Amino acid sequence: MKREILRMGDPRLLAVAEPVREFNTPGLLALLDDLFDTMHGANGAGLAAPQIGVGLRVVVFGYAQQNVRYPEAPLVPETVLINPVLERLDDTLEDGWEGCLSVPGLRGVVPRFARLRYTGFDAGGAAIDRAVEGFHARVVQHECDHLDGILYPMRVQDFTRFGFTEVLFPGLDPSAD
Repeated sequence: MKREILRMGDPRLLAVAEPVREFNTPGLLALLDDLFDTMHGANGAGLAAPQIGVGLRVVVFGYAQQNVRYPEAPLVPETVLINPVLERLDDTLEDGWEGCLSVPGLRGVVPRFARLRYTGFDAGGAAIDRAVEGFHARVVQHECDHLDGILYPMRVQDFTRFGFTEVLFPGLDPSAD
């Protein structure tokens, strides 16, 4: 079921999410279905449970075909990541444009670690352990920030590179934000 996405200014987006303690439950599986339905319905690259008002450490991300919000980005496998832990693989930072379903209509350049390892669990409680780089690493960091009450504008360092999507990227599909 497609759910309402909370928008910047809602205090629930600033709360630190709680870990999931039980896996493969009907409630968790329903939450994951709702997250994917909501993410797909909004053309998102990822979505965190707090963005739909659920304070659990759960994110979904990825897409099997080109994403209209990020037309130049490589494909990222659809992933469920529960109770994630991120570990940077080196100190290299990359600047990149980001948007957010909770901050519609805006984009900004955010520095993120270029390479990282993420661990966590899938819906059934099986361990996940991946090393990733580039856009995949960016998406994971962005979504996991939501679990700690951080929205990407809090990470923007140069506000000359932050603004309305339609002004910054006039050729981008209007359904992109």
